[in-house]
Amino acid sequence: MKISKMINYWVEGAEDDLKTAKSLFVSKRYHHCLFFCHLFLEKIIKALVVKKIKHQAPYVHNLVRLSELSGIEFSEEQLDLLAEITSFNIEARYNDYKRKFFKKATKEYTEGYFEKAKDIYLWLKSKL
Repeated sequence: MKISKMINYWVEGAEDDLKTAKSLFVSKRYHHCLFFCHLFLEKIIKALVVKKIKHQAPYVHNLVRLSELSGIEFSEEQLDLLAEITSFNIEARYNDYKRKFFKKATKEYTEGYFEKAKDIYLWLKSKL
């Protein structure tokens, strides 16, 4: 597959997941919204990884690890945020974590992370 097609694959997936996250927030499915925040960031970072390494991105879900591979310079604050959002991948997925995560994922909590995730997403998309 051409590099440009791989990049487009990840960008299109990220855009779709961002729309899904927004719909989940509006429908008050907050823990699912946070899970999709992880997904849209993972996919936009993978687009940048493909751009940098010129082949398929690794099968890794850790946003901090992927950011290291992207060639983009992140601030410590951004990396801390990516580390927290990476935890949403686990916490929203597995039942033993999901119960605690469901309680943590209030409207206010979710809205804050959703807005921060969108800001990073737009910044990363501008790097493509």
